[in-house]
Parts: sequence; C-alpha cells; structure tokens
Amino acid sequence: MAIVVIMATAAATAIATITVRYSEYLKLYLTSGGYYIQEQSRFFQGREPWDELLNRDDLYDYLSKALDPLTSTGGPAENDLLAPVAPGQEVWAAGVTYYRSRDARMEESKSAGGGDFYDRVYSAERPELFFKATARRVVAPNGKVAIRDDASWSVPEPELTLVITRSGKIVGYTIGNDMSSRDIEGENPLYLPQAKVYDRSCAIGPCILVAPRPLPPSTEIRLEILRAGKAQFSGSTALSELKRDPAQLVEYLYRNNSFPSGCLLLTGTGIVPPDSFTLQHGDEIRITIPPIGALINTVA
Repeated sequence: MAIVVIMATAAATAIATITVRYSEYLKLYLTSGGYYIQEQSRFFQGREPWDELLNRDDLYDYLSKALDPLTSTGGPAENDLLAPVAPGQEVWAAGVTYYRSRDARMEESKSAGGGDFYDRVYSAERPELFFKATARRVVAPNGKVAIRDDASWSVPEPELTLVITRSGKIVGYTIGNDMSSRDIEGENPLYLPQAKVYDRSCAIGPCILVAPRPLPPSTEIRLEILRAGKAQFSGSTALSELKRDPAQLVEYLYRNNSFPSGCLLLTGTGIVPPDSFTLQHGDEIRITIPPIGALINTVA
C-alpha cells in the first residue's frame, strides 16, 4: 500500500508517496484549514473538532467507519501542516528509558554528583516523568526549533510520542523532538526544567499514526543532523531497546493526575550525539520513524 511521508532536500521539502508494508494504519494531519485523514493513498477532510477527535478511545474504529460517507480529496499542503496538538493538551516526557540515555545522563552529571541518580532511575520501578511543553511552545513540522542562548551544549532528542485520551488510552503515535540543554541539566539535575522547558523547545509531527495495535518492537527511530547540507551526525535505535512499556509510562503519568483534553507523552531517547557535538543555528534535524514519516525542523 502507499502512505505519505515527508521527504526533504537541502533547499525545500515535499510530500512524496512511497510504498511500505504498513497496511492497517490511518494517519491524521492537522492543518491551518482543518484536519485530513489518510487511508492508503487517499485523503479525506475530517469534520469533528480536533480536540474531541483525539479523545475518542475508539479512534481507529471510529475513523475507519467515518470514511464511508466522505469523498476523497487532495492531500494537505506541506506548508499548512501544524503540530498535531490540541490547544488544551499538555506535552510530557519520560527520561532514562534507554540504556544509551542512562549512560549519557550519568556522564554529563558526574561532576555535579548526580550521576548515580540516573543509574537508580533506570533500574527503579517508578519512571522519570516531567512536563515538557504547552501547545503554544510546540513547533510544527518544518518549523524552527530553538536552543537556549545561555546554553553551550544543546542536542535534539528523537522520541516516539504517544497520543493519549483523557481516560488514559493510547490511541496514536507521532514523532517528538525533545530539545535539551545538556550542560544546564548536567550542572545540576534540579535544573532539568530549565534545560527542557522553554519557547520552541519541542517539535511534534508530521502526523498522528492511528493503529489498532501497538507498534512492533522492531520499529526503528532514526536521527540525522545536517549542517550546510552535510551530515554532521546520524544514529538509530529500535523500540526493542526501550526499557519501559509505553502502557506503564502512561499508567504512572495518570496516577493522581488528570488531563481533560488528553495529552502527549514523549517516551525517551536512545540516540545521543557524542559529547563533542552541539547544535548550531541553521542545522537541520531529521527524525524518521518509518510507519509515521519524518519530522524535519531547523534550528533558529
């Protein structure tokens, strides 16, 4: 079957159709003119309010049936794509869910005496969860993410992101970029909110993948960073390396906490550039998860 992914060149990006093996997925694209549902190579314009749609526990079945009376139309224009986040939703994140992330956090915090904290949380029953962004802080596909001007060591963190209803059910998946100031977090673990939460510190998109069952462990996450059109870093991991079950992360997030509009949860990163690397203005960040597509942003 054919589904849409976002492809890019150094000069511009374009929506392209490629053939892949994922036959049971639907996709939702949010645009400035409403939202689109993609089923194989066909597109349909949705009618239900976006925030209500994302809180349907039966989202896949509902969308499958909702397509019947609709007439297919052209796909969304790439420059109209918005981050698929409702205004009332919060974005949260999980940390130290991959062994590679554990090592990186221990190394960056060693001089501050916090290295042992990350080893403990990696093996603990309770996961690390933290608030990441409000909807207004989230950058759309092809938009400009930011690095703090008081940080000297900044990296992107590519993460599978869960779309969760108000009742706590995972109904979809998207791609998240958890922009992080490693030197600030490494100076003292208590500075994590400043290292993680600031304007344009998060990007999400390009769409929401709606599936009837969880993504397989073999699902790959890839990161590529380009500078002046040349690759500066590339890496990959797979969901099989994720230590925490996504359902467990959601269960802890919803303990004694409510999300009337639902929320999104970034599940952690298993790809960390070397300590010698830091983002620069103008860098292009490409995060690809094949069933979903590619989230592409530049550094402002």
